[in-house]
Amino acid sequence: MGLTLTEKIIKDHIVDGEMIKGTEIGLRIDQTLTQDATGTMAYLQFEAMGVDRVKTERSVAYIDHNTLQSGFENADDHRFIGSVAKKHGIWFSRPGNGICHQVHLERFGKPGKTLIGSDSHTPTGGGIGMFACGAGGLDVAVAMGGGAYYITMPEVVNIKLTGKLNDWVSAKDVILKVLQILSVKGGVGKVMEYTGDGVLSLSVPERATITNMGAELGATTSIFPSDETTRAFLKAQGREEDYIPLSADPDAVYDKVVEIDLSTLEPLAACPHSPDNVKTIGEIGNIKIDQVCIGSCTNSSMQDLLKVAHILKGKTVHPDVSLAIAPGSKQVYNMMAQCGALSDLIDAGARILECACGPCIGMGQSPNSHGISLRTFNRNFEGRSGTKDGQIYLVSPETAAISAITGVLTDPRTLGAMPPYVMPEKFIINDNMVTPPASPEEAPSVEVLRGPNIKPFPINTPLPDSIEAGVTLKVGDNITTDHIMPAGSKILPLRSNIPAISEYCFAVCDETFPKRAKEAGKSIIVGGSNYGQGSSREHAALAPLYLGVKAIICKSFARIHKQNLINNGILPLTFVNEADYDKIDQGDELALPDVRKAIENGSKIIVRDITKGIEIETTLELSERGKGMILEGGLLNYTKKNGGK
Repeated sequence: MGLTLTEKIIKDHIVDGEMIKGTEIGLRIDQTLTQDATGTMAYLQFEAMGVDRVKTERSVAYIDHNTLQSGFENADDHRFIGSVAKKHGIWFSRPGNGICHQVHLERFGKPGKTLIGSDSHTPTGGGIGMFACGAGGLDVAVAMGGGAYYITMPEVVNIKLTGKLNDWVSAKDVILKVLQILSVKGGVGKVMEYTGDGVLSLSVPERATITNMGAELGATTSIFPSDETTRAFLKAQGREEDYIPLSADPDAVYDKVVEIDLSTLEPLAACPHSPDNVKTIGEIGNIKIDQVCIGSCTNSSMQDLLKVAHILKGKTVHPDVSLAIAPGSKQVYNMMAQCGALSDLIDAGARILECACGPCIGMGQSPNSHGISLRTFNRNFEGRSGTKDGQIYLVSPETAAISAITGVLTDPRTLGAMPPYVMPEKFIINDNMVTPPASPEEAPSVEVLRGPNIKPFPINTPLPDSIEAGVTLKVGDNITTDHIMPAGSKILPLRSNIPAISEYCFAVCDETFPKRAKEAGKSIIVGGSNYGQGSSREHAALAPLYLGVKAIICKSFARIHKQNLINNGILPLTFVNEADYDKIDQGDELALPDVRKAIENGSKIIVRDITKGIEIETTLELSERGKGMILEGGLLNYTKKNGGK
């Protein structure tokens, strides 16, 4: 029986466990990346491990999230990250060089390598055949220190693509179709592996758009084969030597097959407030729009923006629409300027933003009250744009551009036939905004620069024998990390200050939660299914930890967030009977008697609702390593107890 591409890369990198689906495995990590919203905490954790220099083949620190410098906090964090990177062997991508996933795809990603990043959209690297996963900052810190990255051996789903996309139908429509079929929790515990003749017609940027938004499925990662298209992309980047051919064996066996005929697809949009709330443009209709934003790590490549420039050339943005465009990297920005496409965007009335995440994380360009905004981004969670009642639709760059001209949601196929389209054979190579680390000889003399906003991260204590605490919050299904720990220009600068940022924890759901949790001292949260979907932000575990949260009891968890909870010693408990969710109310007093012994023995954990006088069964699925982490109060404590291993 042959192997899938996923299994081939895992087999080549497995250092702990066996390739048995559903069991825990440890992988050797070749590359890591961080971004500044999560990076400060990741590097504080790396420093706490006492490792002098990273052990990976390549680690890169990017500045792309907190680039709005309205106070000293962001600039201080950037200075700290730059100095840590220089001291510890990490390459530093300076502010203005671009979005981490776009730049990493262009300049550093290699087929067949493993990559983890402290950003949930790290699977973008799957577009060139990497096994690339989003992870919490602590997991990335461990990998930089030479430790394995642990995941559950995934199921592999074959997304078999046939046919070819019609004019003005794009890669964004492909992944929106996959989301429509599988939902935002359909990828949990799975890898999406793309195969079939349809793959041949997709460029690397198009493939990367699809793997990027695979994060919205809850998937461990997504991956395309490395083929002649990959070789051409790497050659254009002056990196042809990094190319190796990679694909699944002809007789590979998949756990599930989803077939999509690309020729049948039409322009789609994800409607508010979930990436899987997908409809055709025709079904939604010609709704009036207020704003269009083009960019993000999903759709900010040279290919995307050349299409946008073609549509906007000689036109003017509708007077009722604000159009903002952010190139994904300095390379894209520079090449757009040199070929004249940037001038076409400016002439049309677009507002050109810096090469950064920007509006995608609520960092500027928030829409007007109840405004309808079309965005080429990957998430449209409620309030993520910075406007709580903003109506965010996720669309392709082609749909976004034509709609910016007409003032209403418009099917780009009204433009007629697509003109001949040729990508450059060679890209501008200028890495002058990437600073290499100091040599091992120079590193000891490098000073790490810390600003006053950088505070120590909270560390848990070993799990007590029993827990008694009240339910300070009860929430529903599909709670995102944006609900738990919001982003935006007001909150993101506090990412290196857990005491300060904790004041906004769950503010989207209940503004009184931080105050009540602090007053309670210790508490428990109850949630629905797919709790913690979305961003990999570790702060969604660190802030509740700081506020005294001891356990989360849910119907089910998203992969990265569950691991972040375990890494920080917070119990992620799952109802044995999901109907028991309805039996617990906010304000109930709960007890977890003999919880430590139950975890040690691997038995079910009984939750007593003292207020109602009932008992509820929960489970906590843990590997032996995970069990040790929970008992010791998190990964750092566990690592110290085990001599740094």
